[in-house]
Amino acid sequence: MVTGMVLPDLNLPNKHFVPEQFRADFPALNSESVYLDSAATALKPQVMVDATLAYYLENTATAQRSLYNTALQVTATIDKARQNVADLIHANSSSEIIWTRGATESINLVAQSYARLLLQPNDEIIVSELEHHSNLLPWLIVAKQMGAKVIKWSSDIDELSSLLSTKTKIVAITQMSNVTGFCPDLATISHIVHQHNAVLVVDGAQGIVHHALDVQQLNIDFYAFSAHKLYGPTGLGVLYGKKSLLEQMSVWHGGGKMLKSASFDDFIPEDLPYKFEAGTPNIAGILGFNATLEWLKSWDNKQQAENYTKRLADYAKSQLNQFADIQFYSVDSSPIITFNINEIHHNDIAILLSEQNIAIRTGELCAQPLMNKLGCHGAVRVSLMPYNNQQDVDKFISELQNAIEILV
Repeated sequence: MVTGMVLPDLNLPNKHFVPEQFRADFPALNSESVYLDSAATALKPQVMVDATLAYYLENTATAQRSLYNTALQVTATIDKARQNVADLIHANSSSEIIWTRGATESINLVAQSYARLLLQPNDEIIVSELEHHSNLLPWLIVAKQMGAKVIKWSSDIDELSSLLSTKTKIVAITQMSNVTGFCPDLATISHIVHQHNAVLVVDGAQGIVHHALDVQQLNIDFYAFSAHKLYGPTGLGVLYGKKSLLEQMSVWHGGGKMLKSASFDDFIPEDLPYKFEAGTPNIAGILGFNATLEWLKSWDNKQQAENYTKRLADYAKSQLNQFADIQFYSVDSSPIITFNINEIHHNDIAILLSEQNIAIRTGELCAQPLMNKLGCHGAVRVSLMPYNNQQDVDKFISELQNAIEILV
């Protein structure tokens, strides 16, 4: 139900994780469909929908500009959301949290506002082979702009030590692969990278929903993620950066509210974080995400939810192992399960499952270099969340069996 308030006092009681109760918070799961594509985008809890509707229906106002009450409430909620993100990843200050359109824009911001000022011809950017295109293409673009080089890294830690040199300026790595579910050892990687005075950029788009992270403890320089994979709205992302690095960076987008003063000769940018947030922000998205973060805090043991998801994934994989011609690409106990059935095209499977209202992802998964390394041109991906249950898995397995019988 819409609250009619921009800054509702949610007062959500702390709750132990109970799968049925968690699932009940997601209105999209009231239908007969089975949703197994959460690595692409997560479903949204009712509180996020309510907060977004409240803004559009009853409390529409701009932020950081006007002085009437609703506008001030909107601004206060945006500030609260920024602090909630800082608390989530253990940033030192909310001023280190930049709102963007998504993880993709966050990484492009680092490439264009940090790397472009830093790089000299023949400098090197090390990028792992695990990466989504969003953590590869921005580095290829800026390397071409500056005459630098992108160096391929298998993600093996021993290999990283041999690749690092005085030419290395940046190392880019995912927190969790969207293809294999593999999670690199960020603590060890960070230690090695900083021994060589390079900067570590971590793509947390997949990892943040499954694994708690402390950017200070891990000494991460830049961290990017998208709200929509963390039960939040689409079109909203976060860039965390160490304050010392963000202060060095030039602005990328120009427009309203990112400046202290402007003339036809020059301008003076605003202080952090606002100098990187030109124009009207995604207000409804930020308000919805704030509600999501408050809701997440109400579940007092998130590890219980993750353990449940792992058990569900293990069950799903045990059921998939009944298919003799299956080839897996994902690691064990991962909420991401990626596979192919020999002699059957992955898209044919997706089409037949879609006819039974089962949502999965197929294709190259925005990771062509990794797919090439794995020796395939696409795969079936099933991705699980704590709102899934055994019935979802059983229906998927049953319909997959039917699809295979039709396609062979």
